[in-house]
Parts: sequence; C-alpha cells; structure tokens
Amino acid sequence: MTKGFWNLIKVSPVVVAATFFAANSALAAEVNEQVTNVAQLSETQDNNMSQVTSVSQFSDVQPTDWAFQALQSLVERYGCIAGYPNSTYRGNRALTRYEFAAGLNACLDRVNELIATATADLVSKQDLATLQRLQEEYSAELATLRGRVDAVEARTAELEANQFSTTTKLVGEAIFNVSDVFGGNDDDDAGNLPNLDSNTVFSNRVRLNLYSSFTGTDRLQIRLNAANIVSNSVVTGTNMTRLGFDGNTGNSVEIDKVNYAFNFGSAARVKVDVTGAEVYENINNFNPDFASSGSGAISRYGRFSPIYRPGSGGAGLTVTLNPKGAISLSAAYLSNDANSPTTSGLDPDLNNGLFNGDSTILGQLAFQPNQALNVGLTYARSYQEDPNVFGSTGSSLANDPFEGGRTDSNHYGVQANFRPSSKLTIGGWAGFSNVEARTGVAAGQSADVFYWAATLGIKDFGREGSLLGLIFGQSPRVTSSEFAPGGVEQEDIDTSYHAEALYRLKVSDNIAITPGLLVIFNPEHNDANDTVYVGTLRTTFSF
Repeated sequence: MTKGFWNLIKVSPVVVAATFFAANSALAAEVNEQVTNVAQLSETQDNNMSQVTSVSQFSDVQPTDWAFQALQSLVERYGCIAGYPNSTYRGNRALTRYEFAAGLNACLDRVNELIATATADLVSKQDLATLQRLQEEYSAELATLRGRVDAVEARTAELEANQFSTTTKLVGEAIFNVSDVFGGNDDDDAGNLPNLDSNTVFSNRVRLNLYSSFTGTDRLQIRLNAANIVSNSVVTGTNMTRLGFDGNTGNSVEIDKVNYAFNFGSAARVKVDVTGAEVYENINNFNPDFASSGSGAISRYGRFSPIYRPGSGGAGLTVTLNPKGAISLSAAYLSNDANSPTTSGLDPDLNNGLFNGDSTILGQLAFQPNQALNVGLTYARSYQEDPNVFGSTGSSLANDPFEGGRTDSNHYGVQANFRPSSKLTIGGWAGFSNVEARTGVAAGQSADVFYWAATLGIKDFGREGSLLGLIFGQSPRVTSSEFAPGGVEQEDIDTSYHAEALYRLKVSDNIAITPGLLVIFNPEHNDANDTVYVGTLRTTFSF
C-alpha cells in the first residue's frame, strides 16, 4: 500500500477528478465511484480528523476489550491511528471495522517503513505479534480496502497520464439560433429605413473558455470564438433590432478574449484585459438575469445599460475596492488601440497606442445594503476617433451625432436591481450623455442623448430553473444638438420604444431553449418608420 493512506482516503471524489476534461468523463466517473466507496468505508474527512496520542482518548473502547491493548501499543508507540475530535472510536458500528482496518493498514505501513530504513529495532517482537493478530482479525476488511484503493490508484494514474492540465479547465457554450424579422416599411411608407426583404436564418456561435488558476483565487481566461450570426441591421437598417449574441467570423476560430484577474490583498479585485475587454463583465452591471449573451436577453440593448459599451473589445485595467461589501467602488481604463503603435505607415491624423487612441475611463459606486436591493451610480468618459458612442445601440444619429470626426463623451448613469423574493427581480437603468465633436464640420459643438429601460424577471416560471423575462424602454436618442447643417438641427424627431419578451426554458442542466420576440416601435426614433418585429429561437448548450 502507498504511504499516507489516510491522505488518500480523505480526498474528495471531486478533488480527484475535477481537474480533468470532458474527454475523460467516463473514466473520471469510474474513479469517482471507487473513491466514494473508499471514503464511505473510512468515513473520515480532513475537517473532522485529529491525531490521537493516547488510546484512552477513545471513549468507547473499553479496557476489557482485547483490542484495547493492541490500540494502546500501536497508538502510543507509533501514533499512526487517527480518531474523531469527540474522542470516540465508534467501534459499535459495522463500518468501524473498515475504519479500524484503514488505521491498522497505516500502522502496518509505518512499521514497514521503519524496517526498510534499518530502524527495525524500534519495533518490538510483541508489537509484531500484535500486528499479526490484528491482521488476521481484520483480514477481510484489509483485503477489501486494498483492492479498492489499488483500483483507484490505477485509474488515477491513467487519468494523470491523459490529462490536459492540472491548472486549467474547459468551459464551453454553443448557440443554435433560428430568427427572422417582420414588418417594417413598404414602398408607400415615408420612413428613412429600407423595405424589409428578409429570410429565415439558421446560424450558430461556439465559445470555448480556458480557465486557469495558479493560487486558487486568481483566474486566467483565454477564449476561443467562432460564429456566423450576421447582424440583422443589414436588413432592417437599424441597430435597434440587433440580437444580443450576434457576431460573424465566418465560423473561423479566433482568440477574442485574454485576461487575468487576481485579488490585491483582501480589499481589492484586479483584472487585466489584454484583448476583448468588456467592462460589464468586470464590474456589477445590475442586470444579472439578462446580461449574458448566451442565456440572457435576446436583444443587444436589453442586456445592460449602454454606459458599459464604450471601450469594449480592447485592452485595459479594472479595479474594484471592497467587492463583497455593502459599498464598493470600481474604476476602469479601457483602450481600443492598445496594440496599435503610431508609425509612419499609419494615418498620421489618427492616434494609437495604449494612451493616445480610443479610450474610456469609468468609475462606479455600488450600494447593496442587503440581498434584495442593489443600486449603482456610474460615470464614464470616452474618446473615439471613429464614433460609435453607444456601441451600436440606439439610433444611428446617437452613435454618430456629427457626421464623423473625433468625439469626447461624458456618460452619466444610474442602475438598480430589486428582488422582493427569490423568484422575482425588478430592475432597470437610465442614462444621460453629452457628446462633443473635437474635429470635423461640427468641431466644438455638442449633443445630448438620453435612454432608459425597465426589466422584469420571474424565475422558475413553469419549470424550475426557467425564466420569464420582460424588457421595455427607450434606446439612446438625441434629444438636442448644436449641430445644424443647413439650419436643420440634428436630433431624433420622435421616440422609439423597445419591447422584448423571452422565456428561457431549462431542458436540463446543460441545455436551455429561449423563444423570444423583440418589437421596435418607431425605429430610428422616427414615427414614419413602421414597427419592426424580430422573432428568434435560441438554443444554448453549456458544457
């Protein structure tokens, strides 16, 4: 038997198998069963074991028992049997024979070690005779334990020989999606959107995340992404109809996210993004039911407040102070051009690099006095060479208010989430932004933008683990502007409304099916445009 038998039989099955990937799942399951059997026999865990130095500490072993003298000799001379903190040996239970046999085996290992290291004189003949008698008494139990542990060792060795990594695990997600758009303008409409000419589409997205931890509290993430979900804005003419999980790489695999997060002392959490930074993942976004692209809202706008959009996709640093406290403070710096040096080969009118290119500075104060209420105040300042102010949410004018040119934007937002019960969540956000043109025909002029939304989530609706979701709001709209080419003020003349309903049906722990309907009233904040409907059926596989 291997030395340190107690350490082996105390290992949780999860610890034995959790570091291996799904390719070894069948073998890991068999090892898991073997370790569970041994653990049930020993009934001994790390958190309830203590070393015993005297057999008198075993309160339920009587001095009149023959085993008492054996225990007296073994425990006091070699200290090789562990007992329970309540000083009981539990010899009156059937499993105690196996438990005792496990301890006996540990003493046998200890004696063999002494003999092998030429210190056999420390083992008396009387002790050897006692051990022999105990072996005979517990021969059946010893054989059972040895056989099962040998099987565990063999299977574990096979897993170790075929494992991918001892520090990395794979977490995957695959989306199958069927969607179509309806309604919209026809030839007789006076709106500014094209006539709808859409087909039902069937597309996919696959993401594989490699998560590595080196200290137990840190995490390195590397994500592989492949997708062919084309944005429906090419058909509808507006970003307001975009799905929350669209993206098209032509199903070519690319590394789209690399970051490393760690604790800085006990009061701060730090995350360094090399590429694929998304601040809504780094800090509290106050919309936990709908933020995920794979299992949350079906629309892009419905996932979270647009204040978290600027800077997405680049590199950066995020620090959260007191992340688990009632009051936390977060700060982030994101750069979209961090890997682009300024050289003579680039446009000399454009700035690049970590500090000179497109960038966003964000600060957030979060207040969570209890588990039911969560409120956040957020400020962000973004600089963009090629404006997309709200990350393709809201109207085209809101994202580019000045017909191109560099912009500086100040964003102010409030977000809230309220859970009156474990199954009901009410949330929402509101935001105001002032966008100023730095270059171009509108240099020095500014525009104001406003947006809001309310969300309702009902958990376990119809089936445990399922979610019924409703989202209603107004995506970013230019409410006023100093930019007036030809004397026409560039503002959104009407108001669009965003209405969304979804039902995430949990089929199993790894499969969810989400039918959803998105309705955009007065698209592009223009009531001359007819209502657009987006229907989708998203199936998400997680593994």
